[in-house]
Amino acid sequence: MQRVPVAPRDDWKDTAVEHGFDFHSIDGDPYWDESAYYQFTLEQIENDLEEPVEELENLCFSVVERAIADQEVLERLAIPEAYWGYVADSWRYQEKNFYGRMDFSYSGTGPAKLLEYNADTPTALYESSIFQWVWLEQAMERGLIPEGCDQFNSLHERIVEALSQFGIDGRFHLACASGSEEDHGTIAYLEDCAKQTGLETTLMEIETIGIDPNGRFTDPTDFIIEWLFKLYPWEWLFAEEFAKNIPNSGTHFIEPAWKTILSNKGLLPLLWEMYEGHPNLLPAYFEGDPAAAALGDTFVRKPLYSREGQNIELQRDGKRDMPHPGDYGSEGHILQAYQPLPEFSGNYPMAGCWLVASQPAGMCIREDKTLVTGDDARFIPHVILD
Repeated sequence: MQRVPVAPRDDWKDTAVEHGFDFHSIDGDPYWDESAYYQFTLEQIENDLEEPVEELENLCFSVVERAIADQEVLERLAIPEAYWGYVADSWRYQEKNFYGRMDFSYSGTGPAKLLEYNADTPTALYESSIFQWVWLEQAMERGLIPEGCDQFNSLHERIVEALSQFGIDGRFHLACASGSEEDHGTIAYLEDCAKQTGLETTLMEIETIGIDPNGRFTDPTDFIIEWLFKLYPWEWLFAEEFAKNIPNSGTHFIEPAWKTILSNKGLLPLLWEMYEGHPNLLPAYFEGDPAAAALGDTFVRKPLYSREGQNIELQRDGKRDMPHPGDYGSEGHILQAYQPLPEFSGNYPMAGCWLVASQPAGMCIREDKTLVTGDDARFIPHVILD
């Protein structure tokens, strides 16, 4: 694994606009950064990332099985009791999942270590799927990178295929919260993928969802929502006033409700408890568990629910650091062994491995100036070159 400086394309911003990548910069600072790329060998991708991701996904399914059979686990995950039956039914009825991203600390040597699983509503999807592939092809054509480079990236094809397998009948709604250009860009990309399968689609915002007299959810034109992709986490949905209508609404949700078990940081101590010593897992415990004393005075404290690295604390030798303060943590915390991201000249890359329909499908590298990857991290493309 190498970080290789490279000249950016002179017209990359124009190319981004042409491809609908409108959120390539945030507050004037580049989010997409092609002044460097990360280079991997095929062996590193296949052996150190693809194979572990597929294996970890199967272990996660075992955690779901355990959770729906044990109310104590659902309590530890802070899933509201009113929805335990709904979550369990979504698993028992084998509701299909769509996509997710496992984030790893990986330096190119030794086992990749799972830091968390963004199993519900991860973004960085369009730039992973489309724009870094555009960069790869153009950078080779212009002699910016060596000929023969490849990329761990079958995302687009897998997404289109997965959408065709859901059995969506009728209009397919895609919704996100208002105010996020990145979220709107993500659902616009997924809408394009859905249209490639022949689906009729409607884009909307979560805030505009209505309820008819029969308890069915409706869009702003009063059309009943039968299938909904929601770029809005389940823990937020369960906290909404309309949440009580969800179980009997008749709406098929993508992602299904059982994904709330996997998108919770409590997944990490559950995995460690069930598969202690697995080479791709870090020791992790629920806060308050006496076994957490094994971590000593150096560990990472994470809220059960957290986004973009917010409220994650690094404790090293008794000193605490929270690079990205936020409003998370009221539901509880977990403690995880400290596994720093690799450093390349003051840059800390996190390797995100995508799954589509539970199969490894691609990778993104997000790079920050701190050891906790936040919402101002930059997206750096990657290549495979042996």
